[in-house]
Amino acid sequence: MKKRGVKKVMIIIFSSIAALILLASTALFLAGGLFQPQKYLQPWDKSYAKQHKDLRVQLAAYGLLAANGHNMQPWIIKLDKNDPMVFYLFADPSRMSDKADPYARQMMATQGTFLDYVEVAGKEIGYPVKISLFPDGSYDEQHLAQSMNTKPIAKVTLKKANPQSSPLFNAIYVPDTNRERYKLNKLTGQQISTLESLGTNEGLTTKIYQDTANVQRLGDFAIKGAIIESGVPRVMKEADDIFRANEYQKNKYRYGFSFEGQGTSGFQMYFMQGLITIFPGLNSDKAAADLMIKSTKTSIKYTPAYAMISTQDNSRSSQVMSGMLYSRLTLTAHTLGLAVQPVSQALEEYPEMNKLYRSIHKDYAPNGQTIQMLVRIGKPTKNVPQSMRRDVMDLVSK
Repeated sequence: MKKRGVKKVMIIIFSSIAALILLASTALFLAGGLFQPQKYLQPWDKSYAKQHKDLRVQLAAYGLLAANGHNMQPWIIKLDKNDPMVFYLFADPSRMSDKADPYARQMMATQGTFLDYVEVAGKEIGYPVKISLFPDGSYDEQHLAQSMNTKPIAKVTLKKANPQSSPLFNAIYVPDTNRERYKLNKLTGQQISTLESLGTNEGLTTKIYQDTANVQRLGDFAIKGAIIESGVPRVMKEADDIFRANEYQKNKYRYGFSFEGQGTSGFQMYFMQGLITIFPGLNSDKAAADLMIKSTKTSIKYTPAYAMISTQDNSRSSQVMSGMLYSRLTLTAHTLGLAVQPVSQALEEYPEMNKLYRSIHKDYAPNGQTIQMLVRIGKPTKNVPQSMRRDVMDLVSK
């Protein structure tokens, strides 16, 4: 009888523990937004752009999927009221990341990634575009934000033509950044030739490095850059301020960082979101810095090659064109079965990064070029989830 009593008590205890675990897990998943609709992923639906009758808005909806700094999506579209085949792209000064990108260089590249997606989509749907950069002249650098409000990055003119199908168009729907481990296989000669041929005009160059010495050297730059950035509180706070901890926040803001950007998806994502929502202290500055350094070291360890995009000068037009080139590099890499991830912290231009910035330019841009992007590239070991995107109509100026 005593044994039966003990057994019954043990069953009750274990049942209670199991119930508590189930209750706690359910609370975490609910806090993480398990049953919330993912409105922030709607622009990735292949029917999304076609829902808009205005061809200019359609093209903007494709551009919306482009890579962009801090996932800020800093684009404003102004539709020409007198010509239904013209729109203007403006940079949104309210979305600058001025701590990590004080001179808005990365922001200009982000304008270029958008324009390249628009160009690819235009050919696909039978409305190729002509892109004229800074049609009203370049910015007044002394009044940069005001200049962004008044001077367009580009005038985009549509023209009717026969659709030209391209695998680049399908690659638009592949997430632009993959932070996971890559296979250590070297790129083929054909892959290198294809990628390097993308930057052969307008003073832009693309160079692939996969020899042991350069892979080691560039990996060191990437890790040192991450360590420096993680130790600059104002830069880390800027990133922390746009971290979306759960589905509620992602649906509300639809831009910034989230667990998807770290490659987390499925139930694990909801679990992590629930933990951060209920225990926000888990996402402390130190925890975020440690995670950044750890993930960077892991990524660099599993990187077979790097791509570097450089420009002959550092003009605003060159910055925008470097973004167009990076976008084309990304799309082309996807068609070749490759993935990319920018690891450009060493190219950031705040004081703490200055020494490393000068060092990488001394080693890899001795002729006065500006390195605009440093990108790890290789065959991915896993797919990654799509990230938040705003509604395209939020980009269209009223």
